[in-house]
Amino acid sequence: MKKHIHYFIFLSTVALPLISQVPAPEKIHYPETRKGTQTDTYFGVTVADPYRWLEDDRSSETESWVKKENEVTYAYLQKIPYREKMRERMKQIWSFEKVGAPFKKGNYYFNYYNTGTQNQSVLMIRDGINGTPRPLLDPNSLSADGTVSLATISISKDGKYLDYATSKAGSDWEEIHILEIATGKLLPEQLLWIKFSAIAWKGDGFYYSRFETPAKGTELTVKAENQKIYFHRLKTSQTEDVLFYEDKEHPKRSHFAETSEDESKLFLFTSETTGGTSLKVKDLNLPVAGFVVISDTYESDYQVVDYTHSVLYLRTNRKAPKYRLIAVNLNKPGEADWKTLVPEKADLLEGVKAAGDLFMMRYLKDVTGHLYTCSREGVIGEELKPGGPGMIDNLNGDPKDSLVFFTYTTFISPPAVYKYNLLSKTLRLYSKPVIDFKSDELETKQVFVKSKDGTRIPMFITCKKGTKLDGSNPTFLFGYGGFNISYTPEFRIDRAIFLENGGVYAVANMRGGGEYGEEWHLAGTKCNKQNVFDDFIAAAEYLITEKYTSSEKLAIHGRSNGGLLIGAVMTQRPDLARVALPTVGVLDMLRYQYFSVGKSWAMDYGLSDNEQEFKCLFHYSPLHQVRQASYPATLVLTGDHDDRVVPAHSFKFAATLQDKNQSPFPILLRVDVNAGHGGGKPTSKQIDEFTDMWSFVFYQLGMHYGG
Repeated sequence: MKKHIHYFIFLSTVALPLISQVPAPEKIHYPETRKGTQTDTYFGVTVADPYRWLEDDRSSETESWVKKENEVTYAYLQKIPYREKMRERMKQIWSFEKVGAPFKKGNYYFNYYNTGTQNQSVLMIRDGINGTPRPLLDPNSLSADGTVSLATISISKDGKYLDYATSKAGSDWEEIHILEIATGKLLPEQLLWIKFSAIAWKGDGFYYSRFETPAKGTELTVKAENQKIYFHRLKTSQTEDVLFYEDKEHPKRSHFAETSEDESKLFLFTSETTGGTSLKVKDLNLPVAGFVVISDTYESDYQVVDYTHSVLYLRTNRKAPKYRLIAVNLNKPGEADWKTLVPEKADLLEGVKAAGDLFMMRYLKDVTGHLYTCSREGVIGEELKPGGPGMIDNLNGDPKDSLVFFTYTTFISPPAVYKYNLLSKTLRLYSKPVIDFKSDELETKQVFVKSKDGTRIPMFITCKKGTKLDGSNPTFLFGYGGFNISYTPEFRIDRAIFLENGGVYAVANMRGGGEYGEEWHLAGTKCNKQNVFDDFIAAAEYLITEKYTSSEKLAIHGRSNGGLLIGAVMTQRPDLARVALPTVGVLDMLRYQYFSVGKSWAMDYGLSDNEQEFKCLFHYSPLHQVRQASYPATLVLTGDHDDRVVPAHSFKFAATLQDKNQSPFPILLRVDVNAGHGGGKPTSKQIDEFTDMWSFVFYQLGMHYGG
């Protein structure tokens, strides 16, 4: 990789260029990492796994190693001269009022609210939409450091009770508590060992999904198996809960329940992986009645939109990769009798919400959101247009209400809340954040890049207006590309610091995601996974070819499945970027299925115990493709309580990179303490993490930071 002494950063179209020196290479003394002799044989191929011992993240040896790695990392970060100045700016720019979209239950409206830098947002309540908001539940009072967060919440149909699940230190494990809304009184019961559960109300209780109590010390790594659905009656102990559903023959399947608005029907969803569910319906007014089967396969997805007069309205990708809206009469539930209300269209039907006597249809066209009204007969009506290309999310409506709320955001503006009145057919701005950020100096454009096989890949590019395309701009490329998830325009406050200092921020929408429906998703799964990496590499090369940047000025980043993306790209093309940031990544593709919920990812990745899939996994598995090579400056980030993608992935990858890296650039591991995969992370910890991440990026790209 070429090393340049000086780089030119253009902070605006009128400013003189600031010159900043790239840090001189320095010898870093990494902790000594013991190499074991563990090997595994897959279909005649022997694979070494010398750092297998790091999988035991609760052993004293691993704990000592992590502590030493963090000491090296923080010693390096503390040398960055503007790190603390950047932290202060991060706090300053983060501190703006955040108002969530209201939603209705009973006679109340609820929404989330944050004054600015509160660690967790507060659940607010008001009597009617014109009532005065008041706090109902403040999760900041649940822990001194903000590491207890709200996860799932569910309000009883009559608005009397709030079920809320809390998560500690970012873990996926949740505890359910119950609050009497009118009095604010907390009921005595506490429900434990809950993960990936809905809360479905029925009368004086609710259905929920739970696992058996794990053995002590295995809570964060134990396989998530034998999930069951129970019914809990209010003001009783969890030990009295009644088992409603289990599947002893298929312990790896997951189950969750929903109930209809009138509580007469229970909808049972069962899944084998992260995509596709079966769907059965039970009449709760007839306890001895069996289930009505809507689908007993796991090939398609189903979302219950509404139920009324024996008709179930569903959004599904069954025989419609981009989804359609159907009506199923429960008296004739066979697929041959399903009625298509809104057929599949060229654009992705991202979501449907029942509101008043209409459906609100949320479409995604070339990764930008569009919202339409639709009659109960399936006739598409007007489009609601809050602004230009952006993301429409948090769509809230109620079949008994005439108001619809949603948020609209772009890459340069935080979420604004809009209100639509179904009776007057008027769209109004409900609330808009005021932020210390000059978004009018920026612009976003969408380009389409040709991947290795010619596939057209969308990419958003955001930068200051008038940015000169001379190859000198520090550029940050982000990607995900997996699990049928669409990465639409979003505002991330931490990235504002990069943008206001002359950076170019780009997001590539690779195959594997859900941007163009199920076919787009499948084109990036299992033995097609290399397409995702090729798409991202093509996006990076476009930014270089079009003179936005150069390899020496490029940083690449991804989280979770996106961490896998970065790990694969940097091991396949170590020359592509100057900085790599694999965050909470899936990096050991041969053993991911042995921990926590890993087995459920097999639909996207495949499994190493299948010969053909092993060959594909081994070909790109980041851990196993690290070789003696010159790698970019790398900051591997994870959390010690991550029980979704266990931190062993990051531990083993960082140790291997440190052993084999031939470049003078640092390979650092940052392990956040009392933090998980990212969900519910308190604001203070987010500010700390992003300060470290961005100061590392600025420093390695030779950027000037003046505050």
